[in-house]
Amino acid sequence: MADQKYFKFPGKIVFVGFGSVAQGVLPLLLRHIDIPKERISIITGHDRGRAEAEAFGIRYEINPLTRENYRAILGSRLERGDFLINLSVDVASSALIEFCCEKGVLYTDSCIEPWVGGYTDPSVSASRRSNYGQREEVLGLRRKFPSGPTVIPTHGANPGLISHWVKQALVNLARDILGREEIPGSREAWANLAMELGIKSIHCSERDTQYAMPRKRPGEFVNTWSVDGFIGEGSQPCELGWGTHEKHFPPEGRHHDYGCKAAIYLNRPGASVKVRTWTPNEGAFHGFLITHGEAISISDYLTVRDGGKVIYRPTCHYAYHPCDDTVLSVHELAGRNWIGQEQRRLYRDEITEGVDELGALLLGHKKGAYWYGSQLSIHEARRLAPHNNATSLQVAAGVLGGVVWAMENPQEGIIDPDDMDYRRVLEIANPYLGKLVGAYSDWTPLQGRNHPFEEDLDASDPWQFKNIRVT
Repeated sequence: MADQKYFKFPGKIVFVGFGSVAQGVLPLLLRHIDIPKERISIITGHDRGRAEAEAFGIRYEINPLTRENYRAILGSRLERGDFLINLSVDVASSALIEFCCEKGVLYTDSCIEPWVGGYTDPSVSASRRSNYGQREEVLGLRRKFPSGPTVIPTHGANPGLISHWVKQALVNLARDILGREEIPGSREAWANLAMELGIKSIHCSERDTQYAMPRKRPGEFVNTWSVDGFIGEGSQPCELGWGTHEKHFPPEGRHHDYGCKAAIYLNRPGASVKVRTWTPNEGAFHGFLITHGEAISISDYLTVRDGGKVIYRPTCHYAYHPCDDTVLSVHELAGRNWIGQEQRRLYRDEITEGVDELGALLLGHKKGAYWYGSQLSIHEARRLAPHNNATSLQVAAGVLGGVVWAMENPQEGIIDPDDMDYRRVLEIANPYLGKLVGAYSDWTPLQGRNHPFEEDLDASDPWQFKNIRVT
């Protein structure tokens, strides 16, 4: 399995951006895609990663993409049937996707990005610069390009693999609770299964315990994946898919007045909002409610309608406890009024211990809570692939799964990760994900909350967002 060639690709592959995730993806592509190295190239805005690329014999070009030059730069390098893998920051995904649809080029990325400054542009409403707004902009291109090359936005670990873990978890729950083994064959069938099981809330629940020496220094932001990417996400409006069971709308919550209307946002940065969640190794903990594409796409995908009326939808959101030094970095960032630290460091080779525990936590069914996902240690990650830590390898595995699936299904048009065959993607990604775990728990966000200063709770339904949020 480790050296299996999944696909003989006749075109060219162009990377845009070559940070920590792209550096982790490249050796996996070389291992599993049958393509001459001279047909792979990298375009990036910085010198980081040059040594890793050149060690594999891959062309490396520093030529930052901008609104003004991206068509000229990419137009001279890509033609029909090629593949653009966008793992950059500050380059608009929607612009690259439109270009690829016009040219007949396959495309994937790990998150939807705006042009530089787009996360905080005061001339753009919070709704429009949210992940919801950016997803609607990308999906809106379906009207212009109703068919064409496969385009998969947001396919890393989360967003990406998390959508496939949700499906695997639903299948497992259907087996254990309903005694059914069949796999739903349509979007409507998946949504009806979630409703029948009584799923009220879905967390992308992650606890990263990796640590490194030297530790974080004052005035420095450290992270186990893109520092620039995390600062951008953490500064965006807090977002979550909003379920039909919810009775208490957040005081600073806002609805969107366009699009699928499956999500809401809070008028504050995601890295300033905490929620209660659970993973098998860590148990109960507090995580940041960072905006992520899966919070929107999963809630949208699992919506049940009767005519035009929504009768079922789960709440869905990210619940992220990064490595402890990153938590310190976030506290310092907030104290600087969300102005990023000048010194930034990616933890990779200096990590000494730790695990990234990442999965889908499904809440509200008859068994209470069920988590399905990956427990990947730094030592296992290093054994499995070069130029990775546990966090980046989980993302790289998702990118690999998306790339292979797109090559095998090259004319699917613009899709969400939720629209893909979860079994095939996981078949490709699983060898790089360490220990795959499905675990039940009796945890609820109400457990142990009898402190005299505890906020008002809704004891009638533990799965209300009001109970899950830390206030």
